[in-house]
Order: sequence, then C-alpha cells, then structure tokens
Amino acid sequence: MPRLSAHAERLVEIALEEDLLLGDATSEATIDAAATGEGKFLVKEELVLAGTAVAARVFEVLGASCRFEREDGARAARGELVGTARGSVRALLAAERTALNFLQRLSGVATATRRCADLLAQGGSRTRLLDTRKTTPGWRMLEKAAVRAGGGRNHRVSLGDGILIKDNHVAACGGVAEAVRRARERAGAMLRIEVEVVDLPGLDAAIAAGADIVLLDNMDDAAMAEAARRAAGRVLLEASGNMTLERLPRVAATGVDFVSMGAITHSAKAVDISFELA
Repeated sequence: MPRLSAHAERLVEIALEEDLLLGDATSEATIDAAATGEGKFLVKEELVLAGTAVAARVFEVLGASCRFEREDGARAARGELVGTARGSVRALLAAERTALNFLQRLSGVATATRRCADLLAQGGSRTRLLDTRKTTPGWRMLEKAAVRAGGGRNHRVSLGDGILIKDNHVAACGGVAEAVRRARERAGAMLRIEVEVVDLPGLDAAIAAGADIVLLDNMDDAAMAEAARRAAGRVLLEASGNMTLERLPRVAATGVDFVSMGAITHSAKAVDISFELA
C-alpha cells in the first residue's frame, strides 16, 4: 500500500476521533478483549475501486492489519472479495465504519468518473474528462486521486495551480483583454491562462486576447460545435455546465478538448461495499 500524505493521516485521525472519543461501548461490553478474527470487504455492486490506502490505514492505526487484493482504479463486480483485515475483533469493529466511509465514498467518485469518461470516449473521441474544485472540504486530494483512478484528469487542485478568468474577474478589471494581459504579465509562461465565456463573441475575444484555454460555460451543442470550428486548434476548449450522462457523447462529438463536471465529486453516490467478519 502507498504511504499516505500527512494531510490524509490527519483525516484518518479526525475520523477515528469522531467515532471513538468515548470508546466503543458495544464492543467493550460484548467482545472479549483477547478475541481475534478476520473481516472481508465484499462488493455489492459493479464499481471502480478507490481509497484503499486510506481505508487500510484506519485499521492499522487501531492495531489491525488490512490488505486489498485490487489497486485503485480496478473494476470489481458484485459478490467479489476485494480486501481482508485481521486482528483484534474489537479493533476490526471499531475501524469498520470509518474505513467504509472512506472506501465507499471514494470508490463512488471513481465509479462515477469512469462512467462519464467511458461515455466521452465512445466512437474514438479525444475529449477528456476533468474534475473541478467542487469537492468535500478537506477531502480534495483524496477525491481528486479517486477521479484519476476512475480515468479522469484533475483540473486545478487549488487556486494557485492555474489562472481561470471568470465573469467577476472580467468585471473587476474592465474586460477580457485587460484581464488576460494582467494575468500574462503576472504569471508569464508559468501558468496556463483560461478564460470563461458564455457565447461565441466571448470566445472570439478570449482568443484575440491570447488565452490558452477557453471554458465554454453552459453553451448548447450547436454553439460548442461552432466554437470548435472557430477555434480551429488555436486554443484548447473546455465545456462545462449542464452536463448529463446522456449528453456526454454529443458534447464529445462537437470537438471540444475537455468536459469538466463537478458532479463526479459533489454528487457521486457512495457505492455498496460491506465488511463482514468471517
């Protein structure tokens, strides 16, 4: 298992503190302290696995061992065994819920991402899926890793990773051209400059201003296809807003380079994985 970052270690510590601040009254009352056992992670639906390292770490912190048979990004089918934990029964039961919270949530993100990425790739499309900063506070690095496990790419991890000029930035400095000029002056070639537009005249202005990427916000399919024709490879195009599973193949067919979806993180459904003592 890969080592966790210091931030992920703190998340594990906080999560266990939430559950065990007053101990585990049920297990302490019913389970002999010397009892040892084994628990198995069983998949209850088709999914893409993610979060195995942080789930395993929960057990390790409480003195048990945990091993997953699949790496993050692996597909798993209903009924399959994907991991095992061994140790004190009290430790296994104390770790169970917290470990599953990480594993089910992050696997849900990876599963949602894989579903969207596969739809975009239909017909040999080169359009790639991006995430957004619409992540669970404190969980961003974990969720963005889950996106990668599901076949997506990370957009900005933080506000310092790239320049994305939105309508409020444009309004604050007097226009697209001026916003791009200031950004280029400040960032030089270190950061790519992206400009959000809502119509085709906005696209033309962003290209003329020297943007590297143009985000097409809430445009319909016909407008995105025209945007791709006008851009003609001079800038990268990212489509965003009002994206649904049904629409993704049509959006990819317009010729945009990327589709960004906040839903793969903020609305991903936790998948069904159980932990059962042998």
